[in-house]
Amino acid sequence: MPKLLLITASSPEIRRVRSARVLNFQQITMPYLAARVPANWEVAHVDEEAGELDWNSHADLVGITFHTPSAFHAYAIAAHFRSRGIPVAMGGPHVTLLPEEAARHADAIFIGEAEGLWEEFLKDFAAGTRREVYRQACAPSIAHVPEARKDLFHRRDHTGGVLFATRGCPNRCDFCTISVMYGRGFRKREVARVAAEYGSFEGKVIVFWDDNIAGDLEYAKELFRAIAPYGKWWSSQASIHAGRDDEFLAAAASSGCKQLFLGLESISQASLAGVNKRFNRADEYLEIVERIHAHGIAVQAGIVFGFDQDTPDIFEDTIDFLEEAGVENATFNILTPFPGTPLYQKMEAEGRILTRDWRKYNSREDVVFRPARMSADELLSGYRYANQRFYSLGSTATRLWRSPVQWWWTLPLNLAYGHAWRKSAGSFTSAASRSASCARAAK
Repeated sequence: MPKLLLITASSPEIRRVRSARVLNFQQITMPYLAARVPANWEVAHVDEEAGELDWNSHADLVGITFHTPSAFHAYAIAAHFRSRGIPVAMGGPHVTLLPEEAARHADAIFIGEAEGLWEEFLKDFAAGTRREVYRQACAPSIAHVPEARKDLFHRRDHTGGVLFATRGCPNRCDFCTISVMYGRGFRKREVARVAAEYGSFEGKVIVFWDDNIAGDLEYAKELFRAIAPYGKWWSSQASIHAGRDDEFLAAAASSGCKQLFLGLESISQASLAGVNKRFNRADEYLEIVERIHAHGIAVQAGIVFGFDQDTPDIFEDTIDFLEEAGVENATFNILTPFPGTPLYQKMEAEGRILTRDWRKYNSREDVVFRPARMSADELLSGYRYANQRFYSLGSTATRLWRSPVQWWWTLPLNLAYGHAWRKSAGSFTSAASRSASCARAAK
């Protein structure tokens, strides 16, 4: 029986950066791919966010998926197994964004989504006729995607289960990798299949690992009606459109939605327009948050700092707004021009990319481009200020006092995030100094 070793690669550097996260949800790529492997294969999965890789593992084939910050680490893993005569296949976001680079480190690469290609590759591998490049010609259907292999979920992420219902996003924001990886198409699994998988998890709390659960509002409402009888709680990511549709929100709440991660990105309309996200209207954010709260759903705001229109005032103004709106949680990111995106191409043409050390593309500790209206030092210190102030006891009290959502779970979550942030602040200081030095040297 041939043995397949699947690896969700995560470098030591990015694991340290993510230590400030309280919730680090299970990545689902490999458990879903494992469900498509023929029954005569033995499959093992190592998720480096949950356990250490045994570099002496025996396998007939190794498959690796990874994001940009873990690229060099993934290449090192591949080199080790290939030196032992074990072929390595690579896929995932970074491979699709930079296939020529990845191809130098693997025996086979996957460009685009794996459905269909993965089965073809395994058949070719067994026959000894595998190719070096498997490229997705068009967006595959995900309607009949089989349930993930639950035995290959390894993270203790405080959830009862993770799954996805849709893939892609109908929008094309310049800084986002989603449209580059999946194209503009927005695809959906059959509602009955999603509902069955949702109900199969034993735990109470479920996460939909969708890029935009509100990408098709009518489909989402049908899905919510189908999962409501299970009586579970769930959370997912959504675009601003979710907060404009009361029927969507009512159906979500009735089905058990407790929190939506909302991609606000910026409270500056000029910044939103500058990255092709004009469909977000900053002047309606307060109304949107209030409408979501009215249905008993908490808001986790996704915020990005460093757009070309941002000035040093953006940090304080953003926290002022989040406090006024009573936003329960927020994830702050430093703008990162990932390779392959329109933002990266623009900044590269302008000579503003400071480094191609992918380890620094972590969106938390390093600035990898020259900001337009502030220095790299100001961007780093502003990002740190935002985290410190937002998760301070004073801000937490202000926000949750103004929030109508149950404090008994939003308060502990805020306290945990605040503790994790303060614990990681020391390592941030040294990393910030390194990044600032890099920026000064590039001038």
